[in-house]
Amino acid sequence: MLLTNEEQSMLDGEQGKAVRKAMQILATLGKIYGAGRMLPVRSVQIAGVSYDNLGDAGLEWLAEMADGGGRARVMATLNPAGMDIENWQRLGISPEFAERQQRVIDVFARMNVITTCTCTPYLAGNEPALGDTIAWAESSAVCYANSVIGARTNREGGPSALAAAITGRTPEYGMHLDENRQPGVTVEAHAKLPDTADFGALGKVIGERLEVLGRKTIPYITGVDTASMEQLKSFCASIATYGGLAMFHMHGITPEAANVTPPGERISIAQDDVMKARQSLLDASSDEVDFVSLGCPHLSLHEVARVAELLRGKQVTKEFWLTTSRVVKAAADQLGYTEAIEASGAKFAVDTCCVVAPIRGRFTAMATDSAKACYYAYSKNKFKTRLLDFEQVVREAIGD
Repeated sequence: MLLTNEEQSMLDGEQGKAVRKAMQILATLGKIYGAGRMLPVRSVQIAGVSYDNLGDAGLEWLAEMADGGGRARVMATLNPAGMDIENWQRLGISPEFAERQQRVIDVFARMNVITTCTCTPYLAGNEPALGDTIAWAESSAVCYANSVIGARTNREGGPSALAAAITGRTPEYGMHLDENRQPGVTVEAHAKLPDTADFGALGKVIGERLEVLGRKTIPYITGVDTASMEQLKSFCASIATYGGLAMFHMHGITPEAANVTPPGERISIAQDDVMKARQSLLDASSDEVDFVSLGCPHLSLHEVARVAELLRGKQVTKEFWLTTSRVVKAAADQLGYTEAIEASGAKFAVDTCCVVAPIRGRFTAMATDSAKACYYAYSKNKFKTRLLDFEQVVREAIGD
């Protein structure tokens, strides 16, 4: 791999132990994937933040990087943590876990990482532009960045994302190259998709269909006439979860779709396919649901406003979490949405989400509008699930 003088200096240890380790990680990745050079990155989003996933070994490694002088050179934010950093007690998090999670956040802060913990960094100030080179880690954010924004990122692991933050570099391979952003199959969607849950179901169908065919390739999707930002983030989360995909093109909607040629190989998705996908994530009855969650990926301010209007003057009868970034929550506070929501008994779970919080064993069944949340509710926490439309989820929480 061709390194600049600056990059070679990093690798030689002339800029400190942590910088050397970071460049070693990136150089090794570049060698494995045949990268010819490093690219400067505009921003980074780092995963491996929840202590539930990191454990003591991960925390120790982060501390070593901080002690070795590791400091972010570009904007870098974090994936959701295992708890609401300010209000963890209200969400039933133990003091022992909270103490360790806070240590994780403190170590990242020492490295000049902005401790905004969210899977939607593009809604919290970390928003790249079309064509920008970035290094993001969370699967739905990666898919959103590549597909909807048109920035360029591979799906980084926690260590490689931190390494990119510390060096300001990432190796040029994978989704950074034009040839790897071309579609390999055309997917014709013949279905109405009015809700975020429908977009999540479509992502599940496409992802699983490609997995069965052994085709981890970029789909070129036709037949979707309109899609809001909220619907697209739901779709990104689902197709990344069920198909492991980092990008898609959607005719008339995503920015790079007009510059690629739709492949001749075609897959057809019918309304019945979407409905079956939804039904497969509906194995709990309403009576069994004891946990309700919206915000996987994290809620936008528009979605928070919808919840506030639906809950105004009502009371929830089940544990109801709204997960979002602290940036969105601050805006909700200012606009009066928080007051209306919390008056109902619903709870904001800021900085965290139902996927990474340590909630296994606390609940039996979860209602949500997120196909991704359903996947992890079962695979990680062994919950039954109830995939519903956004407004139906709120009605589930109030027992309506």
